[in-house]
Amino acid sequence: MIVAAVSISTAALVYLFKPPNERQAIGALADQVELLDRAARVAPSLVSVRQEPGGGQVEANLTAWLRQAVAERGMPRDVVVSRNDHLPLLSVPVDRGWIVTEIADLPPEGGILNRLLKWLAFVTFGVLPVALFFANRMVKPLVVIERAIANVGPDGLLPELPIEGPAEVRLAAKALNSLSSRLKVAMDSRMRVVAAAGHDLRTPITRMRLRAEFVEDDDDRTMWLKDIDELDRIADSAIQLVREEAGKTTPESLGLDLLIAETVEELRALSYDVNLTRTAAGCVLADRTSLKRGFRNLIINAATHGKRARVAIESAPSEVSVIIEDDGPGIPSDMLGRVFEPFFSANRARTKHFGGAGLGLTIAHEIVQRAGGTIKIENGRLRGLMQTVRLPAHRSS
Repeated sequence: MIVAAVSISTAALVYLFKPPNERQAIGALADQVELLDRAARVAPSLVSVRQEPGGGQVEANLTAWLRQAVAERGMPRDVVVSRNDHLPLLSVPVDRGWIVTEIADLPPEGGILNRLLKWLAFVTFGVLPVALFFANRMVKPLVVIERAIANVGPDGLLPELPIEGPAEVRLAAKALNSLSSRLKVAMDSRMRVVAAAGHDLRTPITRMRLRAEFVEDDDDRTMWLKDIDELDRIADSAIQLVREEAGKTTPESLGLDLLIAETVEELRALSYDVNLTRTAAGCVLADRTSLKRGFRNLIINAATHGKRARVAIESAPSEVSVIIEDDGPGIPSDMLGRVFEPFFSANRARTKHFGGAGLGLTIAHEIVQRAGGTIKIENGRLRGLMQTVRLPAHRSS
């Protein structure tokens, strides 16, 4: 930016003042040759004559152009333009020898463009170290923020940063640590509220269940018990979500193919339409109970809302993937980004018909994220949903 500004301003000054180039300076030199020649003829005693021209490096172009200019004026002379220790000299041949005189400074060698390029190169190399120094100081806080974001843990909190380095880095680290602390307090407070609400609901739900048992009408009693069961599931799901977000479990190496096969068999025993279509051996590092709960939620979601679930396992050197497909109506594309939100439902009527608290996908997403994996949910090519879970592969010792 600085170099560009200097270049533009220099070019503007050159355009406005139009300094002469080497060729344009020839006219003045030709006038000077004519005056010196006339002085040598009119008043030779006033002119100092040498036996040889001025020394130094001969300016070949200027010399040739000057000889051409004086010849055009009808007085051909083998004049010489030279530089002696950077002192510009003009040597004019006369009858008794040479008249050598100092002349005004010549235009720069190579012309004004050459001098301009040298000036810009000087400015560039002079400004570059300063610009790099200040740019480095300006970028360091951004580097600290980038590293902090890259190291965000599965719990969504920023790591504690050391308060060291330049002033800008220390300020950025302090701000990030303060932000992380406030986020942790807010998340813990939210978790306590949800856990307390889920726990406190248990007592009135139990009383309601007892009272519903004494309802005489069978249909009314069945409806009351169904609504109470739904409330109980919501409370249980809320408490499970809190446990997953706040839990500190120790991961273990487990065979994902065996875990999925076991889960599929359990759900088939519960009359869910679930099939394991393809399997491959693969180990992951996760908490067994939590991961099984997460896959159970995903498969039940497919088998319930998508009529049936087809589960496939794919293994690669770096990751193990589980693909769950169903034959349901799918989800509108503009709502796919919200599927992991708590209590999300693409169709309220279908959710009410099938039951559920609306936290199954949220809990599964939290579990998979804590295991270092990802969940991608998209509509199938023809129908239904495709849920793809990818987990880092782990080599058991």
